[in-house]
Parts: sequence; structure tokens; C-alpha cells
Amino acid sequence: MKELIQTIVQALVDHPEDVVVTESSNENTITYHLSVHKDDIGKVIGKQGRTIHAIRTVVYAAASQQPKRVVLHVEDKG
Repeated sequence: MKELIQTIVQALVDHPEDVVVTESSNENTITYHLSVHKDDIGKVIGKQGRTIHAIRTVVYAAASQQPKRVVLHVEDKG
């Protein structure tokens, strides 16, 4: 799943080398933290959040067979 998120986001941003996806989990949730360059936050989120919503839709669809809930958070490196 990390590779899927990285592949999608790296195609969108100007600084693909700064895309980092980390994973944390507990008993019923897997959380992916997406960190991008501060100049690329707008490109990842998109107008009115449409781009990140589309990315989350793809990730959630890919994870639909997993028994755990998947969450994707976007963070900037600052």
C-alpha cells in the first residue's frame, strides 16, 4: 500500500524525492502518513480537496479486502 501511495503522489509533485510514506497501526486501523515538500502541499490536496479525495478513494478501494480500516493523513515537511 505504501508503494501505491508513493507512486501516485510522486507523479503529481515537483519534488518527488521528498515524498515519504510512513505506516502505523493498532488493533483495527492502519494509518499512512504522507509527507511532502511544503511547496507541493497544494498539488497533493488540490482545489477544494479533490485530488486528495481521489487518492484516498483509490487507496481505500485497494485496501477493501483488508480486515483493518485504512486512513491516509497528509503532512508537510515545513
